[in-house]
Amino acid sequence: MDVGADEDRVVSAPEPNAHDLEAELAWFAAVVNTRFNLYFGSEPAVQSVFDVQPPDLGRANSPYARFVREHDLTFAERVALVMALVPHVMPQLLDVFFTKNSTFDRRFTEFGGTGDNGQPFVPTGETLAFVLAGADLEARFAVQSLFTEDHLFARNDVLRLERGLHGDASLRSPLVLSDEHVALFTTGGARRPHFGADFPARRITTDLTWDDLVLHPSTRRQVEEIETWLSHGDTLMNEWGMAAKLRPGHRALFYGPPGTGKTMTSCLLGKYTDRDVYKVDLSLVVSKFIGETEKNLSRIFDQAQHRGWILFFDEADALFGKRTETRDAHDRYANQEVSFLLQRIETFDGIAILASNKRDNLDEAFTRRFEAVVYFPMPRPEERRRLWEQAFSPKSELAPTVDLPAIAAEHVLSGGSIMNIVRFASLETLKAGTNVIPDEVLQRGIRREFAKDGAHS
Repeated sequence: MDVGADEDRVVSAPEPNAHDLEAELAWFAAVVNTRFNLYFGSEPAVQSVFDVQPPDLGRANSPYARFVREHDLTFAERVALVMALVPHVMPQLLDVFFTKNSTFDRRFTEFGGTGDNGQPFVPTGETLAFVLAGADLEARFAVQSLFTEDHLFARNDVLRLERGLHGDASLRSPLVLSDEHVALFTTGGARRPHFGADFPARRITTDLTWDDLVLHPSTRRQVEEIETWLSHGDTLMNEWGMAAKLRPGHRALFYGPPGTGKTMTSCLLGKYTDRDVYKVDLSLVVSKFIGETEKNLSRIFDQAQHRGWILFFDEADALFGKRTETRDAHDRYANQEVSFLLQRIETFDGIAILASNKRDNLDEAFTRRFEAVVYFPMPRPEERRRLWEQAFSPKSELAPTVDLPAIAAEHVLSGGSIMNIVRFASLETLKAGTNVIPDEVLQRGIRREFAKDGAHS
């Protein structure tokens, strides 16, 4: 069963944003110029930055224009959006904020921002507050409402203030426009996040189909229930008005022996409901340092929020294991992290699938909150026979002495183990210069697979 990791890439759309952005950037430059004139006592053409009329995008068909119309953005929201976009498309528009205060021979503190010594200016919340409010404290406080959790920027993962080391954010923090919206407003396409420390999860895909996956009938029925949610959950929550009564998203626990189809099932759920599946790399998430695990996982949930992704946590015991008795500060922080993860996974509006070899290894607080708990047992003889029969390449042949029904009945193997054996036997056959797989090579592969765990068939 081939589960592949798909490279992150940009999928471009032909619709240009350039024309509309040029008009929007010219308007933004006029707004900034007006604020500077007002602040330094010059005589601007208007008496308020809010008198600088933004371009009319009512008939424009670019993704940027559609976004502005669909969300009915206010003046302040448009300024915030374009300010966060400027570093990605025309950073020189922000060079004016490098203006120095001659009295102190340094930049004006009230301008906010970061960057100097040849580095481009990066606007912060303070920069936005200065442009929109100047020295008006009441107006400055109003700017903070753009970054509350219930604002459309946060709800749709569009724009945020960068979190600090301890997960906090303030107007001193840089403005961060999501990668997805940077791509949408420039190339018109959708950009998938790059795997790494900032996003420790990798997109996984498969070329196989549901027919290739052999599951116990009861397991298959439960998986079909999850697929139903993925296909019709949005309708249930929004059109049927159940969002006020049901939690967002869906949580599922897949548990059972290794190689029984947990990862493959997750990939197929994504494939057949047109959703990206990201496998979380726990080696990059779990940290021995207090608070770091929580911070690492926050990066994943922040980017996955509102995108309908499936997050797959393999060997989830390492992350969602049972809370321990509190004996020292480390135990206390570890338990706090589990509580934090429980909260994040409950409010996550996508789909979270946790995989574990044993259900008992997970904290009960998690398992009680799953919408689905699905057991993946070792395949029965009839299921093992199907796995064997469909495992080989159509270009290979089995020697007449190979008795697949007997092999399936005699050897208790998972689907993953069967594929390991088929891989080994096929390669040995190719090395011998033939396409006929002999029984003795197949039997050697079986013994080899059992020897991995010191087990016997």
